[in-house]
Amino acid sequence: MALTGIQILKMLPKKNCGECKIPTCLAFAMKVAAGQAEIGECPYVDDAVKETIGEASAPPIRTIKIGAGDSTFTSGGETCLFRHEKRFENPTGIGVLLTTAMDAAAVNSRLENFNKLQYERVGVLLKADLVAVKDAKNDAASFAGLVKTVLDKAPKAGLILISDSVANLAAAAKTCQDKKPLLYGATAANAKEMAALAQETACPLAVRGKNLDDAIAVAEGLLQAGVKDLVIDTGARTVRAALEDNVVARRSAIAKKYKPLGFPTLNFPCEMSDDPMLEAMISSVMIAKYAGIIILSDLQGDLLFPLLLERLNIFTDPQRPMVVEENIYPLNGPGADSPVIITCNFSLTYFIVSGEIEGSKVPSWLLIKDTEGLSVLTAWAAGKFGADLIAQFIKKNGIEEKINHRELLIPGYLASIKGELEEELPQWTITIGPREAGHIPAFLKEWKPAAKK
Repeated sequence: MALTGIQILKMLPKKNCGECKIPTCLAFAMKVAAGQAEIGECPYVDDAVKETIGEASAPPIRTIKIGAGDSTFTSGGETCLFRHEKRFENPTGIGVLLTTAMDAAAVNSRLENFNKLQYERVGVLLKADLVAVKDAKNDAASFAGLVKTVLDKAPKAGLILISDSVANLAAAAKTCQDKKPLLYGATAANAKEMAALAQETACPLAVRGKNLDDAIAVAEGLLQAGVKDLVIDTGARTVRAALEDNVVARRSAIAKKYKPLGFPTLNFPCEMSDDPMLEAMISSVMIAKYAGIIILSDLQGDLLFPLLLERLNIFTDPQRPMVVEENIYPLNGPGADSPVIITCNFSLTYFIVSGEIEGSKVPSWLLIKDTEGLSVLTAWAAGKFGADLIAQFIKKNGIEEKINHRELLIPGYLASIKGELEEELPQWTITIGPREAGHIPAFLKEWKPAAKK
């Protein structure tokens, strides 16, 4: 049962030292209770208390980490069935399958796509996360060799090692143990050996069930053996079965606190269809309904990008607006005589405005003012995009050192603050720009500094 903030506070040293980067122990306890901080961030809590609080405050779906350092992939940690109830925590991992039966060209092509198919959208880098390496030949040497190839050519990839042989899996795991790969897969027949390997290597372990009931039985046995970091593959290889299993697992863990299913699920769309388009459609369903990780047969830009966008939308916190950093953004290589445009930091506004400016080919300075993620009119109405705040931003951000003129283009919807802004910035000319972003290119192409008009 989850602990309250007050219950957690009673177990803390109450130093109010701030070393956890939170001012007081009470505030820290409240964040731990809300799942916004880890108890281990307090340097003075003893191990017994960490274990007690950690177990009590752990989310129903256990958080699993694959990889190490900056390339760590995190799955699980989920606390709700529907995003509007709170938020979904960790995006579905997208991986590509490599097998020892593939020739070098096929392997290299997939790894090249893994590295190059990356997209930036609303300030977030969208990309695949994992490479699954399968021992298709049941040969330890070729399996270890393929793992080494992945380490050399895609060093930032999280690894999933797949083999029917525990010995082959152990040999491959030891070549990349510091990468904390996911070991696949534990069955009723090899659960004891796989549990020992997972504990020896300190790597997470994937359950491979024949069906949901079999996966539960294997997971229960592994939990009793002391293996806590699990990922579950129920063995479903049709869309309907995989979807049903994902939903049952999520509902059981969240609503019933059923421990054997309280782990991320692993789905293999690559084994459900030979048609890349159908595989992508299956993947779309799995991302929408609770898959912790999906494995694709290949990564193709036209199919991967929509999946990345779907994942971004589903795993965006609905209670927190998406924002970009307050800053000066040079677009199209601006110079001292380029126009200066200002808008809010709501990410959708930024990307629409910046896209229109880039499309115009007119070198420009785009100033992004922090409005706490509110759109232009909403921010103005809330007092976060007024003349005084804009003036302070202009004076402190250094734009005056980058330009020869003193003319600021403001959104057409802020026309009413033109007079106030001129009083706050007496050295500047305030020009009202278009109301609609689509009119920006034509406006910029006609623009000249006020002194030169």
